[in-house]
Amino acid sequence: MAYETAPEDVVPLVQKITFGAGHLANQLFPAALGVFMIVLVLSLKMDPLLAGLLSALPRILDAVIDPVMGFISDHTRSRWGRRKPYIFVGSIISGITFMAMWQLYPENSVTYNFFYFLALSMFFYIGYTIFAAPLIGLGYEMSADYNERTRLMAVSQWMGQIAWMLAPWAWVLIYNPALYSSGPEGARALSIWVGATCLILGVMPALFCKENIQLEGESRLAWKDIAANTRKFLSGIRQTATCKPFMKLCGATFLIFNGFQTIAQFSFFIILFYLFNGDKSAAGNWPAWFGTISALATAFLVIPVITLIAQRVGKKNAFIISTLLSFGGYILKWWCFNPANPWLMFLPLPLVSFSIGGLFTLMMSMTADVCDLDELLHGSPRREATFGAVYWWMVKLGTACAILLSGAILKWVGFDQNITVQSVETITNLRIADICIPIITGILAIIVIWNYDITEQKSYEIREKLNARRNAEG
Repeated sequence: MAYETAPEDVVPLVQKITFGAGHLANQLFPAALGVFMIVLVLSLKMDPLLAGLLSALPRILDAVIDPVMGFISDHTRSRWGRRKPYIFVGSIISGITFMAMWQLYPENSVTYNFFYFLALSMFFYIGYTIFAAPLIGLGYEMSADYNERTRLMAVSQWMGQIAWMLAPWAWVLIYNPALYSSGPEGARALSIWVGATCLILGVMPALFCKENIQLEGESRLAWKDIAANTRKFLSGIRQTATCKPFMKLCGATFLIFNGFQTIAQFSFFIILFYLFNGDKSAAGNWPAWFGTISALATAFLVIPVITLIAQRVGKKNAFIISTLLSFGGYILKWWCFNPANPWLMFLPLPLVSFSIGGLFTLMMSMTADVCDLDELLHGSPRREATFGAVYWWMVKLGTACAILLSGAILKWVGFDQNITVQSVETITNLRIADICIPIITGILAIIVIWNYDITEQKSYEIREKLNARRNAEG
């Protein structure tokens, strides 16, 4: 049975774009961090394990406070809504602290730089959570239509890919001797531009997007009610964690994204040390083009194709197809990363891009469907931000583990940041890990999602029941 999107469920283009601007900021932060973190190892001479700790520890804090921020947003009552005040304030905090935490100098000791960066990044991730958790919740409530949700998330993910098109060029700018005398100087200067850009983009959803503000059934947050609100928070987390369809989404995302995160830096090291034998001048812009073309493939191929597939065969089946396609790309990397012909490195990218490109376009839309099921089972208030926070809690906690694992793998394969030419054994083992890890996690993700049962038909049946209940309640 085909369902048509009702006019009232269509999100206006301006709101889609401004919501996407928020997601561009949301993606630009981690995209830039992925490039900037290389400066810690290559220019500030930190041990890869220490650099991994600097990535992982703040993310653990971020993951812990995510559900709390989601609860606060869901239960806020203000003239500006439940989401937009936090999006506005959080974008300002995260933008400013991002600028501050990269003011690192090589003349300072490694210990000083480690603890300076760790302290500032803790403040950054607090602001980032204040911004991101309500932003995700806002997206879940902007449309009640099964397919319009996918289209909204497709626009937001498409705009988010701009971050991944641009971020790889930070490497080129940071290490351009015509611009900066050293990598740390480049990072200090470029972080100002990144932080300011994210700050401006981040406030746009707060200014231009419309909230689906619900006052009925919501509780007002107050210090005198802290005990009652704590019980509600814990009850909400329990209800969220026992929602089987939602936990399948979390599990599949945990596996796909964290398999990707574990190997995220490996391509850079393989390009530099395998294709160009450690010669940074010869590597030139190749790592930047690798990241940019991957993002271009995601934006112009993966997201449109997956959006169409999802509307034809359903979101779960589209996810499985997307994941299987990515396996072909990962396998091709073994032959296409070839020192004799570096151009071949781009050949697997359209297929590899189906992994992450399909993941978030579909999973964010599917989580919005789960929020309808949760309201049907548990009533108001709707808990979009709580679901979004728990979802990203799983992602971020796993990401912290993945980054630690990434650093451990670099140590295990014998990577030495102090030498230019890595051993053949080191590079071979790194290439095997780069291919096998995301395939293994992808297979496990398909197994986890296999019995997910919220189809398009079931989604509309849930919505009809909710409308009938709301009408009966007046």
